Parts: sequence; C-alpha cells; structure tokens
Amino acid sequence: MIDFVKFERRGSIAILTLNSPETRNTLSSEREFAGIEKACRDIQRDKSINCVIITGNGKVFCAGGNIKDMHERAESGAICPVEERYTYKEGIQRIPLSLHNLELPVIAAINGPAIGAGLDLACVCDIRIASESAIFAESFVKIGIIPGDGGAWLLQRVIGLSKAAEMTFTGNSINAQEALAYGLVSRVVPAVQLLDEAFLLAAQIAENPGHQLRMAKRLIREAQTSRFETILEMSAAFQALAHSTSEHRQLVYDAVTRISKSAKG
Repeated sequence: MIDFVKFERRGSIAILTLNSPETRNTLSSEREFAGIEKACRDIQRDKSINCVIITGNGKVFCAGGNIKDMHERAESGAICPVEERYTYKEGIQRIPLSLHNLELPVIAAINGPAIGAGLDLACVCDIRIASESAIFAESFVKIGIIPGDGGAWLLQRVIGLSKAAEMTFTGNSINAQEALAYGLVSRVVPAVQLLDEAFLLAAQIAENPGHQLRMAKRLIREAQTSRFETILEMSAAFQALAHSTSEHRQLVYDAVTRISKSAKG
C-alpha cells in the first residue's frame, strides 16, 4: 500500500504531501492518522530540518472526513457515544496535536479545496498559501456534526471570532480571494506557482538558525493562551539560550562587519 504521506527532503526543508488523490486526501482511518503523526515525529527528531511544507496530491488539499465511511457507521447503528469519544481522541485528533506540537515552522500550500477537517488541518499550520483554485469550508454542520478535531479552537485564532462563527454556523464555503480578505491565507498565487512560492518562503525561513526558529515558534504557540508575564519569562529564558549559540555569535559578527564596512565606505 502506498503511504498516505509522501516525504521529500530539499536541504533543510521537508515537504509532506497528502498522497491519496483517489479519496480526495480524506482523513478517516488509521492509515491517515498514523501517517501524519509519524511524519511529524520523524521531523521533530531531525534537528537538521528547519521548515516544513504540507500540501495535497491531486486537485484537493484535503476534503476532511470520508463521508462514505460516516454514512456506513451511521446506518449500522453501532455508534456508542462513550466509545465514540475515544474514536476521536485516539483517531483524528492525533493529527492536529502532532502538527500543533511540531516545533518547526509549517507552511500549508493549499492546492485545492480544504474542507472540514481539511480546513482545520490548514489552520494548525503557521502560514497558509493558497492557489487560486482553493476553496475553504468549516462545513461540519452541513452533515449534522460539529468540528471534532479542534476547529472551534483553531479557526477563531486565525480569522477572529465573528468570521469563524459565520463559517462554522453556516458551513458555507469561501474562495481563495475571500480567504485572503479574511486573513485565513497570507497570499494567493496561480496554481502552477504554488509549490515554488511555498518553497521560496520556506527557504527564507530555513536559512535562519534552527534552534532559534523552534524557540520562536514555541513562544508564539504559548502566547495564544498564556499571560503576558509568563511569555516575558519564557522569552528571557529562551533568549539566554539563543545568546549562547555559535549561530548568534557568527551572525552578530557578520552584522558588525557589514556596519563597519558601510561606515568606511
């Protein structure tokens, strides 16, 4: 069986491609959950990787849960609420947790529809770039369920409470330009340029020191829920670590050298 996540390495950049175009890259089985979880675990351990890109194979970024599987479960009458809780906790929720806890910067290169859990997958990434053909929907209510994989927490932190509530309560889709206006994505590019644009941005990020990138991302993540004083304390501790690195010493030396040469010139 072909792996759900295709892993590619370009220097210090890792590219993860959801590789099930025949299912529209849906997230419904252990294959998908374990594939993303393992990729994140492997990347986390590799300190030579400084940035990650995640995209989808085919015309869809990720269509969310598999509707056919949901229908079969609903029709079977075998759903037990107590057990269903663990179906989520031990299943699809492993995906947002794995990506949220990944210390490296993650760019979502959204090549097509990002629907339901697919939109939430994009939201757990740090930066989102969309192709002109991308569409987005927090569409759970359209099939009689609610965001079960963290979307209620994620979406409002990306686009604000009012817009997140509108998308969640209506389930309606928005196009790439609307997503740009919402602040859901930071740029929209032609489909043929999407991966090149994502890679150029990843290269700008990845040229910076890896440990400092990891600490900066941790501060951003913690700042979403922590008190200001707590973040200041963490910043002081992380900064003390950063000041002690060889990368800091070299970069400061280079900067001072440039300033000196500019003053003389």
